[in-house]
Amino acid sequence: MAETSSDSRELSEATAPDVQATFCATLVDQWIERGVCHAVIAPGSRSTPLALAIADRDELDIHVVHDERSAAFVALGTAVDSGVPALLLCTSGTAAANFMPAVAEANLSRVPMLVLTSDRPAELRGVGAPQTIDQLELFGSHAVWFHDPDVAEATTSGTWRPLADEAFDRSAGGPVQLNLPFREPLVGRPLPMSETPDLDESPWDLPEPEFDPVPADFDQQRGVILVGGRSGVPRADVIALHGLTEWPMIADPQSGLRDHPGAVVTADALLRHQRFADDHLPTVIVRVGRPSASKLLAQWSARADATLIQVGGPGRIDPDHNVTAVCSIRSLLDAEPKGATGTTWLRRWRRADSLADETIERELAEGELGEAAVARVVAEHLPERARLTVSSSMPIRDLEWFGGRSAKAHANRGANGIDGVLSTSLGRALAHHDNARPGVVFIGDIAFLHDSNALIGLAQRNVDLRIVVVDNDGGGIFSFLPQSAALDPNRFEQLFGTPHGADLVSLSTALGVPATTVATRDELVEQLAQPGPWVVRVSTDRRANVHDHRRLDDAVLRALDT
Repeated sequence: MAETSSDSRELSEATAPDVQATFCATLVDQWIERGVCHAVIAPGSRSTPLALAIADRDELDIHVVHDERSAAFVALGTAVDSGVPALLLCTSGTAAANFMPAVAEANLSRVPMLVLTSDRPAELRGVGAPQTIDQLELFGSHAVWFHDPDVAEATTSGTWRPLADEAFDRSAGGPVQLNLPFREPLVGRPLPMSETPDLDESPWDLPEPEFDPVPADFDQQRGVILVGGRSGVPRADVIALHGLTEWPMIADPQSGLRDHPGAVVTADALLRHQRFADDHLPTVIVRVGRPSASKLLAQWSARADATLIQVGGPGRIDPDHNVTAVCSIRSLLDAEPKGATGTTWLRRWRRADSLADETIERELAEGELGEAAVARVVAEHLPERARLTVSSSMPIRDLEWFGGRSAKAHANRGANGIDGVLSTSLGRALAHHDNARPGVVFIGDIAFLHDSNALIGLAQRNVDLRIVVVDNDGGGIFSFLPQSAALDPNRFEQLFGTPHGADLVSLSTALGVPATTVATRDELVEQLAQPGPWVVRVSTDRRANVHDHRRLDDAVLRALDT
């Protein structure tokens, strides 16, 4: 309903600070109408009008985060599971630039985000005003939409709710940036707002994705289904495709399908066995969502020279330039594939997978609490209804390779950065403000240090966050790369091993988060059952970790040879 004439007259006669306050109150009101329930605020002065409008609404859960980079990943985390964007607000200047890593991740993973960057008005741009940078289209192509509405004026009040709606609708495709200039004085009194107009459910229509036709050779006997995360494809449809084709599902921890009987959870170990890898080359590969973390699986898929069909997004993902077609899951189901009934294809995969997983489980139980064992323990001993977040270096790989059927997690695999892991997990935990779903983090020491600002104020947030950090004093993943053998050990340590010597327990304690070190499987299991927030450190050795991985792989190879 349009605003009354008295409201319109009052706004037209209002002072500039009151118009700004009313503009901000209207945006926030419309976003609440659309379902927004979280706001993440990085404190600052220029953002005062919008910060006050947010704080005035009890419907919003407000999370104040001191560090802008951390704040952006917290906002991302609140939307990872719900698909509803949070309001992410900062002041002017370089504050907004610190949002970039999370904005890039949100774009590549299609996580909704409403990025609200406060700015100086036009007359203070480009003239050396303090705390001012060029914020116009600051995130470039990493934002799906940008708009700078200029300083609010009473004559533009009719555009305020449509602006909020358009920003919300466009955020369905990823982060949007609204650059909002405010003039001093920054504190005003919001006046009566126009009521919410009768709008279509989605005034801005997202373009329908364009799909390729189903390849003619899709209906083959020797296929595999690679299932990754954040595909947008319903779990039931993937299971239906598996049922029709009787093809094995090679499921990574982000797929949510590892517990299905048709899932293969040890593909990386199986494909290290040359005879198995050669004998099980598929003719068709359906990849649902993102590729897994396993480089070996990617190389095997490319070697197969198979028809590769991508299903689900986000976007076209084709780093090896071997995707034959991008199809909808519905078109594949409608093709009514005949399946592999009467063959031993699926049974052979499942038999080998069971043997490999049993071998890994036995070897891990007999060894010390190394990094692979930590992944298994975390996967199998998650608290009830907990949400697991892992960093995108070794933890996601260890969980994929050794986590077994219980492994289920989120990782920021859009940009694959190590930044923002703690903050993302904090955002996921804060999204459940009733504290009914604990958050668990499995992270390496470098990623932990990189995002340690997420621990600031954590003890006061009333959130159950349990952080398991593997501490090998450096970049453990590099020990698995060719650089470790090709370089002089001192040069390798300088550029890749990068030991930091930080005391992670003392750091956590200094930031008010209880922390301890555990050395055994039983100690870790016991700690995982304790409510958070807390940090638990597991000390490991990088070189020993490489040998431990080889030991596990060799054990599987021997088992497959029997």
